[in-house]
Amino acid sequence: MADNGLVHLIDDDEDVRRSLAFLLGTAGMAVLVYESADAFLEQYAPGQRACVVSDVRMPGMDGLELLRRLRARDAAVPVIIMTGHADVPLAVEAMKEGAIDFIEKPFSDEVLLGAIRAAHTRLIRSEATDATALKFRARLNSLSERELQVLDGLLAGNPNKTIAYDLGISPRTVEVHRAHVMTKTGVSSLSELVRLCLLTGRMPGTCAGSRRTGEG
Repeated sequence: MADNGLVHLIDDDEDVRRSLAFLLGTAGMAVLVYESADAFLEQYAPGQRACVVSDVRMPGMDGLELLRRLRARDAAVPVIIMTGHADVPLAVEAMKEGAIDFIEKPFSDEVLLGAIRAAHTRLIRSEATDATALKFRARLNSLSERELQVLDGLLAGNPNKTIAYDLGISPRTVEVHRAHVMTKTGVSSLSELVRLCLLTGRMPGTCAGSRRTGEG
């Protein structure tokens, strides 16, 4: 973990900070400690490979407000909330605000370590997904306007004849453009094309109302 990401530990109780920092360090994890959410936000730089472990009830900014501030600055960072038994409803609210997990005090060492490892795994998967999306988005940018129109028809679930009618071109021309789309994007099936388009945020659209004449 020390080579792969940080653990930002936030708790207003100094004894808790020392104890948990020792635990994480012993487990080979790199950790930075903060006595408050404000102190953390003053130093935090978005885009780090890191996770946040924070108490939910703290003087000043609490865990819920911390989540809101982080969502505004860095939606990708995973946050684990620590809570007392009486704070479970508050922790559930934190989950709704974007926390990936909450652990109830007192908790075992392995519960905390397991939650952090899960957050680390989530980070790695997210980075891999982002890299795939970036590569595929560059391939989409290589498509011509007509190829993008055919792509939108495919994403809308339309058959070649419907796409051809909507665009005012022949089904054979649609087949040619469709083949170009598959080749340029490097996919081997329509299902893979749809999955990667969704990954980049290109939602299924429709070519209806865009009918043109000619074979362009």
